[in-house]
Amino acid sequence: MGKHVIIGAGQVGSQLAESLAAGGHETVVVTRSGSGPDMPGITRVAADAGDGGRLIGIAKGADALYNCANPQYHRWAQDWPPIANAMLAAAQGSGAVLVTLSNLYGYGPVDRPMTEDLPLASIGTKGQVRAKMWADALAVHQAGRARVTEVRGSDYFGPGMTGQSIFGDRFIAPILAGKPVRIPADPDQPHSLTYLPDVARALATVGSDERAWGRAWHVPTSRALTIRQVAERLATLAGAPAPRVTSIPHWMMRAAGLFSPLLRELEETRYQFVRPFILDSSAFESTFGIAPTPTDVALKQTLSWWRAGRAA
Repeated sequence: MGKHVIIGAGQVGSQLAESLAAGGHETVVVTRSGSGPDMPGITRVAADAGDGGRLIGIAKGADALYNCANPQYHRWAQDWPPIANAMLAAAQGSGAVLVTLSNLYGYGPVDRPMTEDLPLASIGTKGQVRAKMWADALAVHQAGRARVTEVRGSDYFGPGMTGQSIFGDRFIAPILAGKPVRIPADPDQPHSLTYLPDVARALATVGSDERAWGRAWHVPTSRALTIRQVAERLATLAGAPAPRVTSIPHWMMRAAGLFSPLLRELEETRYQFVRPFILDSSAFESTFGIAPTPTDVALKQTLSWWRAGRAA
């Protein structure tokens, strides 16, 4: 058993904390407000994720420090650098392994399934922010000043997902009600979806296995389906009518972006939803012997979670 410090209590940080605490680990969750899961084994601390000195103190004696922070989508360029720098300082000052939760933005548009050896060649702001975070962390690791690793997943789905997710309430609710589903994407392009519990499991794995340190890993993710196929499978499992899935016109999304910072930021990553977007997680699976949760199992558990929330 060990001490694990998690920065952030969102859809991933909370699940990771609960899993580690259930396994008997001393688990500390750090958020600005001191929020987080309320269960035995979890200590909640209020602190600024950008305060490296404070984080060093909190992480003292920790085995792993997990970056599960989630700045506002339209403020990545302003908010990520101080958080990333503070956490890197905390890893160096405490000796904890720094495990960063990341995504696939750094690769930019590619014409093949994404593997961890692809260059981080994004020309978009958000992709470049993520690429620099990893480059800085890797440089510190290679200099022997800290141990670091990074876990990258595709778009999330599953129990605990936020309402902002393209595969959240605005996707599930109309499918179950037999109503049309409108998405800001081409519904017939293959698109990898990463199951949230698999993300938490991957983070816990790399935080305690030295084979993971010094490189990035893709979360175990099932075979890519089209969004239409996901909707159809969800409807079948739920006993709902065959879904009607259509794409929101690009011009409409651009117009909405004039009034919404979040929607405006989606323009940079539009390529992810209008062309194949496929994650290859074979390296993680073969190295650690962990496979992704089967798609039908994941969709059933997502439905159960969603229905329980609606009933409550």
